[in-house]
Amino acid sequence: MSSHPGENAWRQFIHKIFTAVPRHYDLINRIMTWGLDGRWRRKAARECLLSQPGRLLDLGCGTGDFTIELTRQARNSSVVIGIDFSWTMLKIAVQKGKRLHNNGRLSFVHGDAADMPFPKGYFNSIVTSFAFRNLTYNNPLLRNYIAEVLRVLSTGGRFIILETSQPKSRFIRKLYHLYMCYFIFWLGYLISGSREAYRYLAESVTYYYSPEELKQVLLGVGFQQVSFRRFLFGVVSIHIATK
Repeated sequence: MSSHPGENAWRQFIHKIFTAVPRHYDLINRIMTWGLDGRWRRKAARECLLSQPGRLLDLGCGTGDFTIELTRQARNSSVVIGIDFSWTMLKIAVQKGKRLHNNGRLSFVHGDAADMPFPKGYFNSIVTSFAFRNLTYNNPLLRNYIAEVLRVLSTGGRFIILETSQPKSRFIRKLYHLYMCYFIFWLGYLISGSREAYRYLAESVTYYYSPEELKQVLLGVGFQQVSFRRFLFGVVSIHIATK
């Protein structure tokens, strides 16, 4: 992959943020979503498993909650791999995974989403839970990152994206942005001690794509079909993109 002048600075910034917050990451997520993030992950996992994929990837798995949810729901039908670039996050994910009796079907890999250590077409399904924004918001190589997803996804395979979104209602959208920029920024900062991480979170959520815009991005890089569903007045969406 060719280098971009802004790529190294972007990587360093994202890596610094996700090295700073893991110890409090799960707690803040629960508070921020009023406990609904678990419900949304279960919905996304069910959607992913509808096609009964033999091998599936949790991209940007973080502390592993979604990877474990996928493994639980898949029972004995799928091999599940979680990949993340943050060792700090992965250490927590591995510890959680040890508590799950999965007969070797669950594993975690340290790797970069820009250059994943998997062969072409290896996965029948790829999912990502609140991590896609970190790959695509202000990323100078957005198209390259999505192209890498397409590379390791089999023909006919599905890419399921659970991510923050933009409500249709202007009033609700404004309330949501105020909630992120004031309440969540200060809450995250006070709990984690990382002002920079939660300033980034508030900014990236506020200025991220609407579902319609993200659909066009995915179609523009080569996905054949893209649909989406909104949840909680549109603050979160699940996108389903087919290769």
